[in-house]
Amino acid sequence: MIHLASDTGEVFSHSYQFAQRQVRRLIEKHPMLYPLHTKDGVWAHEGEIWTRWSDGFLPGMMWIFAKHAEPESAEAKYWYENAVRYTTPLEPRKKNRDAHDLGFLFLSTYYRWYRLRHEPAKKDVIVDAGSILATRFNEKGGYLKSYVGDNSVFIDTMMNVPIILYAARETGDRKLRDIALRHARTTRRVLVRGDGSTAHEGIFDTDTGEFLRQATHQGYRGDSCWSRGLTWALYGFTTVYEYSRDPHFLETAQACADFYITHSPADGIPPWDFNAPMENRTLLDTSAAAICAAGLLRLCRLVPDSMKGHLYWSTAVRILRSLCEKHLGKIDPKWEGILKGGVYHVHKGLGVDESVMWGEYFFCEALERVLW
Repeated sequence: MIHLASDTGEVFSHSYQFAQRQVRRLIEKHPMLYPLHTKDGVWAHEGEIWTRWSDGFLPGMMWIFAKHAEPESAEAKYWYENAVRYTTPLEPRKKNRDAHDLGFLFLSTYYRWYRLRHEPAKKDVIVDAGSILATRFNEKGGYLKSYVGDNSVFIDTMMNVPIILYAARETGDRKLRDIALRHARTTRRVLVRGDGSTAHEGIFDTDTGEFLRQATHQGYRGDSCWSRGLTWALYGFTTVYEYSRDPHFLETAQACADFYITHSPADGIPPWDFNAPMENRTLLDTSAAAICAAGLLRLCRLVPDSMKGHLYWSTAVRILRSLCEKHLGKIDPKWEGILKGGVYHVHKGLGVDESVMWGEYFFCEALERVLW
């Protein structure tokens, strides 16, 4: 892999420090708030909550900051204590059988907590959450049901499959592993297209398990490529390959990465949907870019072709630099988020051209991967 140029490293270090300041500002201005997105740059606002799938990302950033603070320093104590304070209330949700997002909640929090302190009780929370998520498996269709219905599978769920694989590895439960890998194979078959683009949702016949059609909730159309969904696939298949070492999943992750690279603008910040009409393509999604950067920084270590690995590394660095130089909230003193220009739900008018919590988290994760 290449080393960062000194000026690039400085840009990333300053951006990481800015991210810490903004999270500290959120903690102090809106204590114990788990926001989803800003409204006009402000985290606390009235409006539709809809779901709580992103509540792990704010404490997840605190765990990143705690890990890399000077040991025994006041800063390390501050971030650790707040990470614990924001993470602990999430534990009861490990039993939630109605959510397909338990990986988002617990891999960003309890997994990081366990990696930092190696307390067995924290690992038990992760294993419990992974085991509960596996109960959403539809045997006939071979997929984990999304929260919207028994006939639905989301591309987002690829980001949650790893918590089942973690539970399988830690317990030796081969049934859990089989469920996770069958879901990944089904997703690969029905939601990833031949060119590496992805659909948001797949609809099945629950009686027969037959796949019926592709659909979407947040993309432009059922047959379009919603950019955040593509990056969920890129990152998710990369992680499933790390656990399984099945080369088909590595191939899929690379196909998604290559589609992203070849269809994004030169600075690497994509439109919210790659197939949106031209008049609507000016709406970018920095959260998709942040997820892509974090995913590419995992993927680049795994590909056997060193030139391809270098391409993924350098693309991630280019995306990160674009985010740091063009899209940080520091250009507006009133802006409470880290990254401007994120998109949650275009059709519902929620979090459009705002800061979104998953964008914040994966931006910090990507910075972590290049700085340490």
